[in-house]
Amino acid sequence: MNIAVRTDDRFVKVDGRSIRYLEEGSGVPAILLHGSSLGSSADVFRRNLHALGRHGIRAIAVDLPGFGKSDAADGLSAALRKTFVLRFMDALGLKRAALIGHSSAGSAVVSTALEHPERVSHVIILGTGSLLPPLETAAGKVGARGEAAQARLEERMVRQEPSLADTRALLEANLFHHELITPEELELRHQNSIGRCFEQFVLRHAEAQEGGGGGAKNKDAMPLWQRLTELKMPLLLIYGREDRARAAERATLLHERYPQLDLHFAEGCKHMVPWDAAELFHRLAVPFLTR
Repeated sequence: MNIAVRTDDRFVKVDGRSIRYLEEGSGVPAILLHGSSLGSSADVFRRNLHALGRHGIRAIAVDLPGFGKSDAADGLSAALRKTFVLRFMDALGLKRAALIGHSSAGSAVVSTALEHPERVSHVIILGTGSLLPPLETAAGKVGARGEAAQARLEERMVRQEPSLADTRALLEANLFHHELITPEELELRHQNSIGRCFEQFVLRHAEAQEGGGGGAKNKDAMPLWQRLTELKMPLLLIYGREDRARAAERATLLHERYPQLDLHFAEGCKHMVPWDAAELFHRLAVPFLTR
């Protein structure tokens, strides 16, 4: 499967920063937000924009500050992400939009929807592990262990700018269908992993290590996964069967606790749901957003 029709870069000013985004289609506005892994950008959704855009959806994928071709950020904590999403919507003149969050962006999407339901029409979550309950085992909480393993991987990555081979290895670790890594995709991902993007990744990592990524967590606060049923708008969740940290088992546990959730599993899919499960994502998202 090749990348869909090439989409031209667009730019808009948000709080004085130049923010790059990709857009296709017209109709129901839907903003697609990428995760925080090294190399992430709006390009994660290139193969999805055309499929959504030709079915009555105004699909908008954005480079968060400090990613891709957007200007650098002072920080990108969960609180700052929520603020940015709303300010980006304001810059595009959108009073209300659907929010689609992949990986770590899912938590910011849910928080935004809980706090500003009047601005969010629909929520779609793609592979966000932090929105799943942990599995209690003799060795501890599986969800926490999976996040710790990812943190150790990032700890190694901040020491040196990645080579092209490193970029491929990182993609393969999160992708079930390695044949999707075309030379064009690999080069695009690599360009978003080096230079200023790598410098921003190192800064984000240091901020998280110092506890600056949004401040100390309130231990008494209810986990977001326990608040999913509080959302006032339709919610769709998609998780890969082969995703890290036993995500499928944890998603099953979530669905057992809240059977009313519209939760789906993608077979032959790791963490890169927009790539591995593109057809399932499109098949579920189009009627969900347009009905």
